[in-house]
Amino acid sequence: MQAVLMVAGKSTRTYPLTLTRPKPILPFMNKPLIEHSLDQLEGLFDEVILIVGYRQEMIKNLLGDRYKNIKLIYQEQKQQLGTGHAVLQARPYIKDKFVAMNGDDLFAREDLEKLLQLNYGALVKRVDNPNIYGVYHIDKNNKVLNLVEKPKEDIGDLVNIGCYVLQPEFMDELEKTPLSVRGEIEITSTILSVAKKQDVFVVPVTGFWRPTGYAWDLLKHQEYFMPALTKADIRGTVEPGVTLKGAVSVGTNTLIKAGVYIEGPVIIGDNCEIGPNCYIRPYTSIGDNCRIGNAVEIKNSIIMAGTTIAHLCYIGDSVIGYNCNIGGGTITANKRHDDNTVQSKIKDKLVDTGRDKLGAIISDDCRTGINTSIYPGRKLWPEQTTRPGEIVDRDIMPENAGW
Repeated sequence: MQAVLMVAGKSTRTYPLTLTRPKPILPFMNKPLIEHSLDQLEGLFDEVILIVGYRQEMIKNLLGDRYKNIKLIYQEQKQQLGTGHAVLQARPYIKDKFVAMNGDDLFAREDLEKLLQLNYGALVKRVDNPNIYGVYHIDKNNKVLNLVEKPKEDIGDLVNIGCYVLQPEFMDELEKTPLSVRGEIEITSTILSVAKKQDVFVVPVTGFWRPTGYAWDLLKHQEYFMPALTKADIRGTVEPGVTLKGAVSVGTNTLIKAGVYIEGPVIIGDNCEIGPNCYIRPYTSIGDNCRIGNAVEIKNSIIMAGTTIAHLCYIGDSVIGYNCNIGGGTITANKRHDDNTVQSKIKDKLVDTGRDKLGAIISDDCRTGINTSIYPGRKLWPEQTTRPGEIVDRDIMPENAGW
């Protein structure tokens, strides 16, 4: 069985993290997003066709030509002309019935198994804000009667979530699908066209659907999946005077120094040095080759590989990229004084993150000066720095960023 994963996009909504790498290889729980996705596919599919584009060489270098028992094929989408156009790129490799899905979202294995029982079908979910999705109108047997993209009127709350089971002849329909007003081939238009000719059914998800639209969704993923960790896994060295509570994973050649207090679930990678006298709180992952200095507190955060967090820092509800140097005394504020949810700027608009707590989003190779204070939801673009004592009340980016 084959699956097609659409992973070609540039993903500007996850800036600044995706300025230096494609979204599918952004990590949570110390594992790239795409590997979490492929884990759900293992045993169901023996071949996955990855539709690649933006920084595709990073995906290829990460995965190679196999992931566990799955053969991987790469097909470039040279122009970003929509989801339907992305699926169409896989046509030379399609042999039989196949599944096509958004490669940046996570779908539960149990739902994929149900979807595979159909000839034509799509996974769907009931949501509170259906007007930003494609909305299905179905009969009592879950057969598709209509599909409307971003409806202006209330027609229901059963929405398209970007995962389909299709037949090889679907490619013919894609080629005949006219361009949308955005100049793209929309796969939903083709789904509706097929549904007018033959039966197409929907499968409401009973497992999880985890979309990855913004940088802070990585924190949501980690919060969702980490509670499944129930056992400690200690492969490094833990000095006397360390307290480990709950599911704590410590990687090979990692040293946890005296006075460190860790409350799981927490994952710490290989070749790290933690402490002394640190407090690592639940839902935190620390990548390989990281250095966490004296009297640092980290809570509910993602720290990517190669990063140093110097003494006396507080990192809360934050995402910190690769090879950063967080200067001593840096504080990430993660809650507003007015108790409203945190907003973060995306292009020229403030977006409500829906999060009561959100700290900083810091991209790769950034450096903060000592005693830097960062407002909730602020972002640092790659290779940016702050001055000693600086108060970061805006996103820090190059002048020519065009953001």
